[in-house]
Amino acid sequence: MKITAISSNDKQLFEIARILRERSQSDQVDVLPGLLEKLPRFESGSPDLLLVAQPLLNGDDLDRLETLSAQYPDMAVILACTQQTPDFLLQAMRAGVREVMPMPIDGNALQAAVRRIDDKRSYSTRALGKVLAFISCKGGSGATFLATNLGYALAAAESKKVALFDLNLQFGDASLFVSDQRPAASVASVAQQIHRLDASLLFSSMVQVTPNFHVLAAPDDPTQANDVHPEHVDALLRLARQHYDFVLLDIGRSLDAVSVRALDQADMIFPILQATLPYIRDGKRLLQVFRSLDYRKDKIHLIVNRHSNSGDIRLRDCEQAYGMDMYRTIPNHYEAAAASVNQGVPILQLQRTSPISKALQDLARTLAGDSASESRGWLSRILQRA
Repeated sequence: MKITAISSNDKQLFEIARILRERSQSDQVDVLPGLLEKLPRFESGSPDLLLVAQPLLNGDDLDRLETLSAQYPDMAVILACTQQTPDFLLQAMRAGVREVMPMPIDGNALQAAVRRIDDKRSYSTRALGKVLAFISCKGGSGATFLATNLGYALAAAESKKVALFDLNLQFGDASLFVSDQRPAASVASVAQQIHRLDASLLFSSMVQVTPNFHVLAAPDDPTQANDVHPEHVDALLRLARQHYDFVLLDIGRSLDAVSVRALDQADMIFPILQATLPYIRDGKRLLQVFRSLDYRKDKIHLIVNRHSNSGDIRLRDCEQAYGMDMYRTIPNHYEAAAASVNQGVPILQLQRTSPISKALQDLARTLAGDSASESRGWLSRILQRA
């Protein structure tokens, strides 16, 4: 975010700049010494946020701010001043000021105000990302492998911004499938700081697999799973949807309050099974749970992993058992998958010609295409009818 701060007090201006730069290293913070009336024209484009720190403001100052707000409607304004009367606050609001803060400025309050503006700006300027949840019908199904490698495919092959949250909170190891980096933080450590959650905190807590594929790891200590509550999932997904095209969830095997809250918010749920009787039986039980949760049938998309046309149980047998079509099959290529997992390298990077890689690329292409079609929205549909 591009921020410009103006104050006639040089010491105060230095402190404001320090607070703002501490919030996020990705923000561009410019400072202008002087009074509001000395504010120059924004020749190279207005900032996203204008912070005016001036002890006393008069009617001319508010008129000037109202003119600026009209000229630059996308620019948010924060005032820091000693005036805090209801009448002044009402006048400031009418002038287009987003927030009025008392002086001296409190650093935590300023960062919180900037975070609110940044969140609202992100929310209003981009389509919300889609949430895709992967859950095992039975242990060893390959759900983590598919979730992590699909995330890489969406990022590398389709140029999408992708986040993956490892919600297998007790025994998750999703980051190991695609990276050898040691996670700096986890879902649990972010949950412990949920009161200061913003894009900067989230980004800094994630493993950067590629510039546009990030993984938030499960905690190393299984007991820390108790630190993550359903409302934390709400906050994480609300923020991640604003900054990523796709948010992938590795749910794991268990169903509890946290995983159910995540599944509730998912746009698509992918139960992962294999074509064997134990998987089919447990998959049917899982679908019964989904029905009891009132999930729409079109939200559930079954994927058969390690599929082989020569298996004893055919794809048609699976579809008859579930009473629904299989959404996708992922071919069996054990050697390539094992090498990928053992080396912690995405299979598309390690063996691009593997049938697994091709199936994941095809799935990523389909999901990215569906997302692009939805983002065109109501205006495109109207124009198509015209």
